[in-house]
Amino acid sequence: MVTHIVFFRLHEYSLENARALQARLASMEGNVPSLRQIEVGIDFDRAERAFDVALLTRFDAKADLDAYQNDPFHRDVIAYVRSVCKQTAVVDYES
Repeated sequence: MVTHIVFFRLHEYSLENARALQARLASMEGNVPSLRQIEVGIDFDRAERAFDVALLTRFDAKADLDAYQNDPFHRDVIAYVRSVCKQTAVVDYES
């Protein structure tokens, strides 16, 4: 199992903007064939060091993560992310 976690910091935080990003990320469920599991959450702590939104995705193998990275639906989501986020952080690991 491969886990891919991404944290997002919005250019302009508001709950409305965070929910819009959450919805866009969640829209990948059922639209990206290699994606086994997806979870998207909005941070409630609002600490200065915290990111605004977190994405957790799981794949059967690294090849599936690679396919996800190149999937056209995912690429469209990434274009949106780049337009609304000022920073991201990523962790990928196998378990």
